[in-house]
Amino acid sequence: MRIHFIAIGGSAMHNLALALADAGHQVSGSDDQILEPSKSRLQEAGLLPKKEGWDPETITPQLDCVILGMHARPNNPELARAQELGLTIQSYPEFLFNSTKNDHRIVIGGSHGKTTITSMLLHAFKWNNKPVNFMVGAQLDGFDRMVQLDPKVQTAVFEGDEYLSSPIDRRPKFFWYQAHCTLLSGIAWDHINVFPTEENYIEQFDIYLKTLAPNATLVWCEEDEHLAKVVRRTHRKDLNLISYRTPEATLEADGSSQVHWSDGNRSQTPLIGTHNLQNLAGARALAESVGIAASDFDEAMMSFTGAARRLELLKETENFTAFRDFAHAPSKLRATTNGVKDAFPKRHLTAVFELHTFSSLNKEFLPTYRDALARADTQVVYYDPEVLEHKNMPELSASFIAECFGQSEQLVIIDSKTELQDFLNDQYAENRVLLLMSSGWFSKVTPDWLD
Repeated sequence: MRIHFIAIGGSAMHNLALALADAGHQVSGSDDQILEPSKSRLQEAGLLPKKEGWDPETITPQLDCVILGMHARPNNPELARAQELGLTIQSYPEFLFNSTKNDHRIVIGGSHGKTTITSMLLHAFKWNNKPVNFMVGAQLDGFDRMVQLDPKVQTAVFEGDEYLSSPIDRRPKFFWYQAHCTLLSGIAWDHINVFPTEENYIEQFDIYLKTLAPNATLVWCEEDEHLAKVVRRTHRKDLNLISYRTPEATLEADGSSQVHWSDGNRSQTPLIGTHNLQNLAGARALAESVGIAASDFDEAMMSFTGAARRLELLKETENFTAFRDFAHAPSKLRATTNGVKDAFPKRHLTAVFELHTFSSLNKEFLPTYRDALARADTQVVYYDPEVLEHKNMPELSASFIAECFGQSEQLVIIDSKTELQDFLNDQYAENRVLLLMSSGWFSKVTPDWLD
């Protein structure tokens, strides 16, 4: 097939492009900005566009399919040309579904934890020598890319995002997959620019259950109040319901966790924190439901170190530990902060959060972050005024942000790259844990001790 990607530079988009090119398809693409690591990976594969920007001349009748990314706008000139020619235009979740129509599709969804749980399941499949097609939202150890599509494979594992499919397809991505087996980790309002109310956001999960294949299996976290209500009110009597909850665990001297399962078994994992253990329980239940024995899953998890930027260990010495986590929703901030504090109760915890997403920078949404960092000994909120300007959003004041997070003597608001650099440099001290949380990159500020 001859396939053209509009907005090829995105994380998922460029990985799909790499996978399709590797499978023998003729792939081309365009974007108005391509950043690392997408740029280098596309260049190495010979797929990097010769110039940035949109060029309708690249859209020809010979194309079999145009894949449209969310980064493009509805008035994109290449999209307009494709529509004029009557070409097949698909979002990437639509393309993934069409490529795996004959597969047994396993989808991991929820407001938080889905990348980690998907990563755990993929690690277990690989450890047990069971090949799968997949799409996951982070780079994983042992995997060349984040997307794999092999027509000879009969099982597909997808991370199921509730965000929109494309600029012209306003449905959540996970509506497309018609899962035979799915996991939902929890529901916490997010994406205020798309779902203006909490009720509207929760409704997407009600609809999602309707999209599941007949007699599908639903693995769900019984500790989540909103999710419990969604499960209780579904009219799907054909669903096989499997619930899970956070297991008890003991922190070992070597920094690992010994997990005490309700089935009487115990397992060891290098993962720490309540949130990670909850994700582990979900992945374990999901793995059992698709034919991986609990004992095999437990053994596989002994070598699972996590997905990139998901409570990723940045630096560790005898008295200092630094983590980076892909977090932006209030529930994720709270869970990650609490989990790290539980793992290091005797150390000073500094939690640094970057306001980066549209929701986190929105004045109406900001009050939902109240006390999200409360258990950190030092709480820091960083934002870059240039990001607000780039997103055409109103200015924010430090006093307003402090009020939203819950004013305390432990709270610091930073809006300067230089000040952030100096602050992070000072954190390299004994008896301290540093937790960096963002869906961005802290304006590319890097502490000196990380070099």
